[in-house]
Amino acid sequence: MPRRPSLPRRLRTATRWPVGIVLTSWRYMWRTTPYHRSETEGRLPDDAPPALPDGVSRDEVQHPSMGAGALFHRVYRARIRGDWTPDALVETIAADLDRVAPTEFASFHKVLGEDGAMAVGDEYVVRMPGPWDGPVRVVERTPTSFRFVTLDGHLEAGQIRFSASPGEFRIESWARAGDRLSNLLYDRLRMSKEIQLHMWTSVIERVAEVAGGRLTGGIEIRTRRVD
Repeated sequence: MPRRPSLPRRLRTATRWPVGIVLTSWRYMWRTTPYHRSETEGRLPDDAPPALPDGVSRDEVQHPSMGAGALFHRVYRARIRGDWTPDALVETIAADLDRVAPTEFASFHKVLGEDGAMAVGDEYVVRMPGPWDGPVRVVERTPTSFRFVTLDGHLEAGQIRFSASPGEFRIESWARAGDRLSNLLYDRLRMSKEIQLHMWTSVIERVAEVAGGRLTGGIEIRTRRVD
């Protein structure tokens, strides 16, 4: 399946744009989950993304060195109270990423790999309204985690990992803007930065629902910036 959607799909996506933006903005303004945000100065190599594992394809990978602007190392972390296990939770999420995605604004479409499962080498496109589709590839899959690397055409150049441990779920990313325009929207105007924050905190809220648990203490968002 091609990464670029067909014309009918693009038109359907475009028709969702006004509704998706309104719903996303409404939920962003009226969210009740407490956020604990911090941003500090980072440094290399402490905040560099992990190396790609041996044996995974490097084709079309968009490394941070290919991006623009500062490197951002971000961690979204939450405690989830309830009777759940990390491996079962990650297996459920990996089987259908849209179970935890804010699908009124963004959804995951698998373009390479078996449906209902996730393995190293699988590829997805995060479909969003407008020209902001984000192609990614699975470069790591363990019983309690999975990691993506961004591919050519993504708004960001870097990696993101989703992981669970007893009582906690975590999303960790290492990325620069994919190009100068993306850097302007993300770092200077901060628009993309807030949209991204809303997206991943929404994912964590849905993860808690899938786990059958409850968030305790809100969501911690830690950002380390490397200029």
